[in-house]
Amino acid sequence: MSATIHRLDSGPQPSLDPMVALVAGDLNLVNAVILGRMQSDIPLIPELAGHLIAGGGKRMRPMLTLASARLIGYTGNRHHRLAAAVEFIHTATLLHDDVVDGSDLRRGRRTANIIWGNPASILVGDFLFSRAFELMVDDGSQKVLKILSNTSAIIAEGEVNQLTAARRIDLAEDRYLDIIGAKTAALFAAACRIAAVVAERPESEENALDAYGRNLGIAFQLVDDAIDYVSDAGTMGKDTGDDFREGKMTLPVILAYARGSSDERAFWKDAIEGRRSSDTDLAQAVGLIRDARAIDDTLARARHYGRRAIDSIAGFPAGNAKEAMVEAVEFAISRAY
Repeated sequence: MSATIHRLDSGPQPSLDPMVALVAGDLNLVNAVILGRMQSDIPLIPELAGHLIAGGGKRMRPMLTLASARLIGYTGNRHHRLAAAVEFIHTATLLHDDVVDGSDLRRGRRTANIIWGNPASILVGDFLFSRAFELMVDDGSQKVLKILSNTSAIIAEGEVNQLTAARRIDLAEDRYLDIIGAKTAALFAAACRIAAVVAERPESEENALDAYGRNLGIAFQLVDDAIDYVSDAGTMGKDTGDDFREGKMTLPVILAYARGSSDERAFWKDAIEGRRSSDTDLAQAVGLIRDARAIDDTLARARHYGRRAIDSIAGFPAGNAKEAMVEAVEFAISRAY
């Protein structure tokens, strides 16, 4: 176990392949549920939903449900529909987010709102949310319904919190962590936790899986926010500097602003408030972030949350499931290198 943890700092490049191999059979069943439930007599709905669902995503969240079930030895099949519900919630939020952000690219492809327009994207997102809740009701567990419905509300709160924090140069790191904890980490946590619920495992195991998913989700988002300033569209699947142009105060900017000279802080204020958004301005922003070592420190925080995720499942038995879940954390962080 300790040798695996050390890969957060050095060692061979980690991969999501062990988790993919672990859950491959289950994921085929989940994909069948997704395909069946996104159908509609209105052709635009499966066309638009299929564009995003088939768009090259790793199915990270439903895979976490399936891997968590493997970790605790669950042998039923309820988790297949619930993993599909998790993916529908995620996909619906992506459709809505792309409208809010005015995004052009998602995973390297044109976003649904660019192809079909904002109204269609919002309405199909609503359809997918409804399908998710149908799947929860079909499962019949009040506890699962409470966890996933509460998570959906938390995600929405996180997105509204981020919206109201946009172009606010005074955004504190604590509020930023609250935002990503809600809009990203909450669904990671719920995806893992519901496996313990359907398996009727003790609350201590529910909490351990929740903590694993939550800390992984925070690490995942921290890395995403760092990558936005160091990658190209081919790596990230979106345009470099999208966060910069949208005035998002992510951790690299928060750190660079806090450490900047008065002139640098004036630049950041103009940039975040929308007065500096050219390619030249972006290049200057990247340089300031680099000089402030803000990417290094953002990734150091990601590694901290990654270690917390790994520590959360330390009490579960050793085996392929545990190793795959540890390596998934390693993979989430290694994307930045």
